[in-house]
Amino acid sequence: MDQRPPAADPDGLVATVRAVLPSLTPAGRAIARLILDDPAMVAGSTITELSAASGTSQATIVRTARALGFTGYSQMRLALAAASARERPERLVPGDLSPDDPLAEVIAKVARAESDALADTAAQLDPDRLGAVVDALAGARRVAVYGVGASGLVAADMAQKLLRIGVAGHAFTDVHLALTGAALAGPGDVSVGVSCSGETPDVLEPIGTARAAGATTVAITNNPRSTLAGLADHVLVSAGRETAFRPGALASRISQLLIVDCVFVGLAQRTFDASEGALKATREALDRFLGDVRRRPRAMSSQVEDVGKNLLRS
Repeated sequence: MDQRPPAADPDGLVATVRAVLPSLTPAGRAIARLILDDPAMVAGSTITELSAASGTSQATIVRTARALGFTGYSQMRLALAAASARERPERLVPGDLSPDDPLAEVIAKVARAESDALADTAAQLDPDRLGAVVDALAGARRVAVYGVGASGLVAADMAQKLLRIGVAGHAFTDVHLALTGAALAGPGDVSVGVSCSGETPDVLEPIGTARAAGATTVAITNNPRSTLAGLADHVLVSAGRETAFRPGALASRISQLLIVDCVFVGLAQRTFDASEGALKATREALDRFLGDVRRRPRAMSSQVEDVGKNLLRS
């Protein structure tokens, strides 16, 4: 499948650059970092000027622009100019956390990172690609979701959401169990790999095994050119950014969770009659349980009072 990101637009440009950066050559990464550090400067530079500023060749600049989804450098400059005009400066160059940041600044920076992750993910989430994943899940016999660490939490969230609407979904966070399930997958099954980097071995191995067994494969990852993306029939790109102070950061998880929620809502819409009945049945079961739990303390309290009264009489 085509692993290149969709043509970048001003709203999702920063997220696209971050997503592709790890898979670029060292020279390509130098250009990408300039884009992230000073997009207005890049937008105002000719290809000759950018070549001198980055210490790279003009051919490398053109290849980097194409890796970001543009036809060439001219189109990338126009998008950067539009992004610089639309975005707040702090959105284009978000402040990272440092050891001496006061807690008030920590709160502001973390909150901005989370809101930016959601906005960037939404801006680059392609409706056609999302629709293709929904189609695959709507006709799935079984759904397996693979993820470890922070991505394992996302996998568990997706599996429980699918279960609520009657879809047989299971989250695997242990590679041994994941491989067991993947080996038994086949046509009609869907296997979803969740990995921020797209290079997590515990996710790559079961996804590769499930793909070889005939299952439809889906990747949720920050890197559309990662190994995981290459193993997937469908790729949904998240935009959370992990840093030294926030490994497994909430920004990464929350962007993946946004994708999971969009998949869930799209699937519930597509299978509305069945989903509505399943949601009603599961909600009623939980309400009955919670009602019973709330009544138990009162019943226990009455029993304790009766025992106390009997003891006082004796």
